[in-house]
Amino acid sequence: MNQTIGRDVEYLHEGTRLLGRVVAPRNGAADNSAAVLLLHDAFGIGDELTGNATRIAEAGHPVFVADLWGERATPTSGSEIGPLIGAMAQDRDRWRGRVAAAHSALDAQPELAGRPLVLLGYCFGGSSAIEYLRTGAHVAGVAAVHPGLDLLDDDWSTPGSGSVLLMIGADDPMASPALRRRVEEHLKAAGIDHQLHLYSGTTHAFTSRRAAGSPESGLFAHNARSAARAWAATTGFLAELSAPAS
Repeated sequence: MNQTIGRDVEYLHEGTRLLGRVVAPRNGAADNSAAVLLLHDAFGIGDELTGNATRIAEAGHPVFVADLWGERATPTSGSEIGPLIGAMAQDRDRWRGRVAAAHSALDAQPELAGRPLVLLGYCFGGSSAIEYLRTGAHVAGVAAVHPGLDLLDDDWSTPGSGSVLLMIGADDPMASPALRRRVEEHLKAAGIDHQLHLYSGTTHAFTSRRAAGSPESGLFAHNARSAARAWAATTGFLAELSAPAS
């Protein structure tokens, strides 16, 4: 297993200070390894997300952890999270601009620049990754783990490109069958290679240990088996999209 190194990276978007983080293999990633832009869930850059960044780097992929909220905020309650997500959904230029700012910051990091880029997002971060693709981003891939498909805009008139992996609980009310069908229709119409992994007996936020023992288990619930399957799918996707060795 690779050892990793990390450092904080400060960058700006529309005057807001954003504090991302680079996590990379200590001895450098192989030349053909894809870079990962990691997009957090509604809780911001917490221990779970940084733990995932470390695991990805240990697997050989340099990671840039994006700060979508600003000042590395880590909201903990619905009263804090609701307005943050609502503000992004109501100002999609700003929302996409936060992802684009992270992309630009990633491109300035020597460990990540020039590599095939995969966006990996959880919950709100998964929605953010799909929104970025929907509006013209050209990347190697987008991996969205239990994204809120209900947050997405329905205008796919200027799609980008890149393979897409969707990992969704079959019982997720924020990614209902109708919402899944609609996104797949858009991806097909845009000629975007995509795959959908659907996990039975699984609802929203299934990778998050914060959702363990949730009083609203019909909405949010940790599912260890589905989380493990999604992790295996994610690492396989990253390996697939890494450039062929010369």
